[in-house]
Amino acid sequence: MARIVVKFGGTSVADIDRIKNAAGRIKAEADRGAEVVAVVSAMAGVTNQMVELTDQMGSLFDAREYDVIVSTGEQSNAGLMALALQTLGVQARSWLGWQIPIRTDGVHGKARITGIETGELERRLTGGEVAVVSGFQGLGPDGRITTLGRGGSDLTAVALAGALGAERCDIYTDVDGIYTSDPRIVAKAKKLAAVTYEEMLEMASLGSNVLQTRSVELAMNHGVRLQVRSAFSDAPGTFVVKEDEIVEQQIVSGISDSKDEAKITLLRVADRPGVAAGIFGPLADAAINVDMIVQNISEDGKTDLTFTVGKGDLQSAARLLQNNQADIGYEQLVQDPDVVKISVVGVGMRSHAGVAQKMFQTLAEKGINIQVISTSEIKVSVLIAEEYGELAVRALHAAYDLDTD
Repeated sequence: MARIVVKFGGTSVADIDRIKNAAGRIKAEADRGAEVVAVVSAMAGVTNQMVELTDQMGSLFDAREYDVIVSTGEQSNAGLMALALQTLGVQARSWLGWQIPIRTDGVHGKARITGIETGELERRLTGGEVAVVSGFQGLGPDGRITTLGRGGSDLTAVALAGALGAERCDIYTDVDGIYTSDPRIVAKAKKLAAVTYEEMLEMASLGSNVLQTRSVELAMNHGVRLQVRSAFSDAPGTFVVKEDEIVEQQIVSGISDSKDEAKITLLRVADRPGVAAGIFGPLADAAINVDMIVQNISEDGKTDLTFTVGKGDLQSAARLLQNNQADIGYEQLVQDPDVVKISVVGVGMRSHAGVAQKMFQTLAEKGINIQVISTSEIKVSVLIAEEYGELAVRALHAAYDLDTD
């Protein structure tokens, strides 16, 4: 008997009618004989409301209580989904993260899953019961509720699929698949039938909001087949699979833009061993992710160091660095939140030269200045002024012939 995990995002369960629609899709899978685990997000906007309420209590708060508050939307939706399924004659019950339990580390707000105890869940599944699981939440080592970070319900679904040996994990959302670029920016963007884990991992890390980065990484590590599809259409979605499952690879699969970027430049940093560790070590200890990094040529024993962080981490990062200015030994810190990262992604880059040159030439022809460059085996990214973001995406989409049929 097939075992599948289905996950419904916030827009897919945004009200009672949509919850009932999702319940119908779950019932259809169960009627086909599958053992089904359904992971649900909070209703669209509810988590943001909980964050706003928490913020009204003050800028300094107990992260453990924060997790209790912001995880409530998933809890109520799990119960509502179980009721909707029972109304349709489907045997179902809700599960909170701590009831399974989904065990995590103790980093509240950004917890990582350390293990899932599936014994009771599997017993219920083999007995024909649909499991409705609250996404986004787990159980920390101190017995407190933890949350997995933004998009954490994707992570819950993929982790459960891996732990339960599911045949696939379907991610239901408000888009019908993964596109060559954001259709709201590029009118000629096309839906992809399949992408590799590596490509999806790059796209997710570069600002694509379809899947959470850590969930793609987990799926790749555990070989979980993903399908991104619409909750409002029966059309097939986009599969995320191993590279050898895709017969013919495009050189470039997509153009991504990430607006969640902020740039920090430290001017006249002492150019000596250990300085970089002194800068990035405390940032890592504060769970602030650093992305693109560039260092200028040293002059007179001093250099400039530029790097990017998430917009939401900009003030925390700046404050931390300013508090450590004497130890680091820089003269001035410059912040710039008005930047965007544009990336060209494709596993075909491994065997084709000239991809980066075409990107740089295309941007030059549009008069767009490149501030920072970073590359990987299947990606080239540049940081540019935010005002040129959409122009750059459209120009590159055309330059790599992604506009053509």
